[in-house]
Amino acid sequence: MPVARPDSFAFRVVARIVRSFMFAITRRDWQGMKHFPTDSGFIAAANHATDLDALTFAHFLFDAGHEPRILAKASLWKVPVVGWALRSTRMIPVARGSVDAGASLRAATERLQAGDCVAIFPEGTLTRDPDLWPMAGKTGMARLALASRVPVVPTAQWGAQEILPRYSKRFRPFPRKLVHLHAGPPVDLSDLYDRPVDTVVLREATDRVLDAITHLLEEIRGERAPAVRFDLRRHPEYDTKQTTYPPLPEDAR
Repeated sequence: MPVARPDSFAFRVVARIVRSFMFAITRRDWQGMKHFPTDSGFIAAANHATDLDALTFAHFLFDAGHEPRILAKASLWKVPVVGWALRSTRMIPVARGSVDAGASLRAATERLQAGDCVAIFPEGTLTRDPDLWPMAGKTGMARLALASRVPVVPTAQWGAQEILPRYSKRFRPFPRKLVHLHAGPPVDLSDLYDRPVDTVVLREATDRVLDAITHLLEEIRGERAPAVRFDLRRHPEYDTKQTTYPPLPEDAR
């Protein structure tokens, strides 16, 4: 595989540590890397079911020959070691619910214009769907895609939740788990480029990408997703509690 070769010494150090760790705890089913552009910046969009997803997603993109710039919550930059790694690899902090929230989209747009891969979880947080299917997304990814007009490559991942379940502290690295990451063809958003960027257009772009991710995940899981996507806007109490719907029993956390 055409593993990325970053110029940054710090990025090479972090990548070596992360990849060695991931090789030790996972078996990998990587598919669809051919869909990532090699001549322009692009957005890689994936589903989000566990806190380990960022590492598996980064590993997949790095092995595909790209240095991902992942959008992640700004509070992680304050965590010792983690913050250093995020700064060293030039990840993009997202200050949720603050006046600086738009700064992350501007930074991501700059990276895309420079030809980088920007990785994002359209759901904005861990899915609350009880069976870990993608839930309705936020509009940040759509805003970025429509403003930059770069390809958006849907990517489905599955298996990392067996190592670290959603909202659980039970880290179970052994025996090694099989982790699937499958990328699909870029989602066509071209008919939306010249339309006013309003709620209808943003929701349409978001849904198209999530539909593509969900279809890939259905193929991985060999199951059909629910006909109606779980939507936090209809269950705001689960957004603030950071729990699942329905809530997990205490002995499962």
